Amino acid sequence: MDRFDAMQAFARVVETGSFTKAAQTLHMGRATVTQLVQQLEARLRVRLLHRTTRQVNVTADGAAYYERVVRLLAELDDAETSLSDASTQPRGRLRVDVPSPFARMILVPALPAFHERYPDIQLDLGVSDRVVDLIGDHVDCVVRGGAVTDQSLVARHVGDLLLGAYASPGYLQRVGTPAHPREVEDSQHRIVGFRSARTGKLVPWVLHRGEERAEVLGRHVLTVDDGNAYLAAGLAGLGVLWLPHYMAQPHEARGELAAVFAEWRSAPMPMYVAFPPSRHVSAKLRVFIDWIVALLHEHAPVGGRRSAA
Repeated sequence: MDRFDAMQAFARVVETGSFTKAAQTLHMGRATVTQLVQQLEARLRVRLLHRTTRQVNVTADGAAYYERVVRLLAELDDAETSLSDASTQPRGRLRVDVPSPFARMILVPALPAFHERYPDIQLDLGVSDRVVDLIGDHVDCVVRGGAVTDQSLVARHVGDLLLGAYASPGYLQRVGTPAHPREVEDSQHRIVGFRSARTGKLVPWVLHRGEERAEVLGRHVLTVDDGNAYLAAGLAGLGVLWLPHYMAQPHEARGELAAVFAEWRSAPMPMYVAFPPSRHVSAKLRVFIDWIVALLHEHAPVGGRRSAA
């Protein structure tokens, strides 16, 4: 039995809750993972996992052992890194999940510079607005807008997105320009509805003008759960949008969108990088997070203020 492989297999089973998922993420056969864990239990003379036909749960002894295994695996990774040029040239595979508009408009266009600097890092990029199971899907980190409600994750606040209301000129010519946010709830106006991937419910707008507050849900003929589709619907004239400035500005500059409710403000949307606390922050993950921070400092700086540069 290779004790390193056995500990890694055990840790992955705990994290995924499944021998099958652990085997998939480790690129091993399920039987191999099962055998490694059984050999580890035989060596330790304790039961680490409770197995049923439907699920796998860690025992009390297994939970205590898992905490020490995770630290040990991280220390081994650090030791190997310190003895190689990986400490100065990070390498390896990273699985990252990011929102679709952020990927299309900010991250992917900037990737050539990232890969020129870190040519040995392979990015497996998931592009979605869905809720990702970081452990089950074996994702190293996610970039997300809005509050991170999963208390099991480490979340780093890396920027704020300024928001505003926009509509296409064709839409405004057809139904008129609303002067007050509550007018989008009138019969002639429509919004494009955005459904939260976490709750499945429409996300309301909350705006302020001095002491006045307006919370608007609006009427809609379309709801979506993807940022790129949401923007496309607004450009097609299907209703008023509530967009981060970075998404709207190129289209506003080309005359494809026009701002409405300019006197109204809303709280910026916080941006976070989140990762599991048990996931070792390797050199490759550390430099990727630092790069994301630099990107957002340029496009969506913390506090919503652009740097002088």
